[in-house]
Amino acid sequence: MRGFFCQASVLACCLLAFVAHAAEIEVIDDSGRAVLLKGPARRVISLSPHTTELIFAAGGGDKLVATTEGSNFPAQVLGLPKLGDQRAPDSARIAAYKPDLIFGWLAAELDALTSLNVPVFISTPTSLIEIADSVETFGVLLGTAGVARARAEALRQKLDTLARASAGKRIVRVLLQAGSEPDNALTRENLLSDVITLCAGSNIVTEDSGGATKPSVAQLVAQAPELVLIARTGAGAVPVVDSVGVNRWQTAGLQAARLGRVFMIDADAVFRSGPRLIEAAEPICELIEQSRK
Repeated sequence: MRGFFCQASVLACCLLAFVAHAAEIEVIDDSGRAVLLKGPARRVISLSPHTTELIFAAGGGDKLVATTEGSNFPAQVLGLPKLGDQRAPDSARIAAYKPDLIFGWLAAELDALTSLNVPVFISTPTSLIEIADSVETFGVLLGTAGVARARAEALRQKLDTLARASAGKRIVRVLLQAGSEPDNALTRENLLSDVITLCAGSNIVTEDSGGATKPSVAQLVAQAPELVLIARTGAGAVPVVDSVGVNRWQTAGLQAARLGRVFMIDADAVFRSGPRLIEAAEPICELIEQSRK
């Protein structure tokens, strides 16, 4: 009998050791680094607006203890402490919140944060599907895998549905503009351009210049875009006609403007590598479809 209890005790110890080992989490971040946690994160800090949105999308908003200036969505984040400029994280201020995981977006941040001895996950989605994948990965790190997996799958399904609906349709030429200046066009490097492609559109600006370029207004008009979409701070999540943009492009001689096909949409929603960019794809696809008529 004593031998039985000894064997049972050894078995229990082995099981406990297995459970403890199984609780460890290891994922590869977007910089190619392995990020290891002893268990799901409980106190996290976000160093960019897009990682803040991914945390909430993954169901881990209650674990976020502080973020940086610029994080303004969802509404729950407005009351959280802000740690200053997202490009220059203050390691001393971060340490005061005792995080067990930090979500960053610049590999350069790693040097400044090394002394904290806290795991750092670098997030830089470079495609629409990677945004959905990021939601699921964040869920693993935050211990909310079930919620995150469902939300990630819903985003993937939306992308698939839109791609199927647009397949085989005539390509619509689109000009993407950042802010008020007509010549502040976005290149195909910008993720918003991927949304245009998803909707069977084509960004008329092909130059590779880090996401934005400065062609002349005359050059842009010569490309004859059928639709202009302006990413404007303070605009709504759903595109609406931009009367200021319509007037400017009419003056420049753009036929699309004479037809009223100049729209604006919230810059934060479409410039951040988060779920709102995918959510914005559906109304953008509808705009492009209208432009085919």
